Amino acid sequence: DLAGLSNDASAEIDPELTKQINYKGSERFAREAKKAGVQRYIYSSSASVYGAGAKPSLSEGDPLYPQTEYAKSKVAMEKVLMELKDENFHPTMLRNATIFGLAPRMRFDLAINIMTMRAWKDRVIYIMGGGEQWRPFVHVRDVVKAFIMCLEAPLEKVDGEIFNVGSSNLNFQIKQLAQFVVDVIPHVQIHTIPDDADKRTYNLNFEKIQRVLVFEASVQVHDCIVEIKQALEKGIISPDDQTCFTLQWYKSLLTWADRVKELSYNGAIM
Repeated sequence: DLAGLSNDASAEIDPELTKQINYKGSERFAREAKKAGVQRYIYSSSASVYGAGAKPSLSEGDPLYPQTEYAKSKVAMEKVLMELKDENFHPTMLRNATIFGLAPRMRFDLAINIMTMRAWKDRVIYIMGGGEQWRPFVHVRDVVKAFIMCLEAPLEKVDGEIFNVGSSNLNFQIKQLAQFVVDVIPHVQIHTIPDDADKRTYNLNFEKIQRVLVFEASVQVHDCIVEIKQALEKGIISPDDQTCFTLQWYKSLLTWADRVKELSYNGAIM
């Protein structure tokens, strides 16, 4: 299950809609899958469930402190899946670190991706919330690898299990990311904006997925920055594509939905 409003900011636009899609919709999907005879069920959860992390190196059994509607919906769905688990339905929950890297619909609302794009396009990087907050990171190709490994692993290793997906050497403070970008794209100004301090800070432990599935993250942050820079230079991705900015794109879709409704009668646009 990969569906849902896809980040914290987007999920705050309409908390009730987020609950209906990310929680109620996902719950219905899981129940229908079980009813249809699906045995292995992989749920794309998020490291954001840890919220304001109580300590460094958080593992799967540590307390959860979700700070946003997005994170709360992930926690709620993990609980539902554990309740649905039985001898015929075997869910696995993957708490993905913050993802980076190229994608068919590029995400320029993710920390490493947007810093690289802004540095390349505007020669400036903005660090929100002071930059002291910690985040774990993982490349999108490594996330795909983790999903495949869960599908192919012996059932007893993944049945009802929760895995942090990422690598301990990819835990960084946000301010560190800016320096990584400047190492690849020089002559860039870094602006730190301390207002509205981000309460989400979590540093994760990935020993479980390494031990159980022998998972290792293969793509480092530097490799990704180079990858995005080259894609921008070659025109493979555009920094001006509005669909790459999830929050703004969702707001635009909602605005157009309202406009279409105003111009419609009996299902047809007048």
